[in-house]
Amino acid sequence: QVQLKESGGGSVQAGESLKLSCAASDWLYRGKCIGWFRPGNKRHAVDQVASIYTADGTTYYADSVKGRFTISRDNEKNTVDLQMNNLSPEDTAMYYCGAATEYGGTCVGARYNAWGLGTQVTVSS
Repeated sequence: QVQLKESGGGSVQAGESLKLSCAASDWLYRGKCIGWFRPGNKRHAVDQVASIYTADGTTYYADSVKGRFTISRDNEKNTVDLQMNNLSPEDTAMYYCGAATEYGGTCVGARYNAWGLGTQVTVSS
């Protein structure tokens, strides 16, 4: 049973926007860190693009997306969205939604141990 489900990926031109959405089961959403990730430069690594603590809305952004991406939550729908503006070809990746089932005070460096299957974002120049 998939506990996290991503949607909203697609193919766009550089400078355009996309909005990703992650729908979480209730137990994976309440009081958890939920983030968006994409493969990193190191083998088998993923980079944390943005994350949010669903209890109070505290957010984190990687330097590469600050000012362009916005993460938000909807506590009624158990969803976490990633609004991506001014996309560049360097943003092309499979984007994964991840949740940390235990909150240790910060969503940065948390142990994300629940994952969706991913949604592809392709940006052409």
